Amino acid sequence: MKPRKTLALALAIVAASTASTAFAAGSTDGHSMHGMDSKAPVASKRASQPVPAEIRKIDASAGKVTLKHGPIENLGMSAMTMAFPVKDRASLKNFKEGDSVSVTFDKVDGKPTVIEMQRK
Repeated sequence: MKPRKTLALALAIVAASTASTAFAAGSTDGHSMHGMDSKAPVASKRASQPVPAEIRKIDASAGKVTLKHGPIENLGMSAMTMAFPVKDRASLKNFKEGDSVSVTFDKVDGKPTVIEMQRK
């Protein structure tokens, strides 16, 4: 291949690459997206709402409570029975198995955790 054709081909490849990168980074409707996060959201962060639950088991030494709970919207969890760590372990002494409670959940260190629990 002649040097001119090689140079022309290389420039065409670079131009095409630059154009596709610019197109991907910009908006197709003419609006600037500068400062917008281009990553798709993993899960929308919703405000924590109290969830109705029933205490099935308390493990005070481990700081966990097993709850039969309704959907936990802010964590994207459906209704189920599951053991959760409790942020305030000392509060477990105020509850017993079978209690109907209202529970607020959030993630602590990446794990679904009971932030607050109140007897109904």
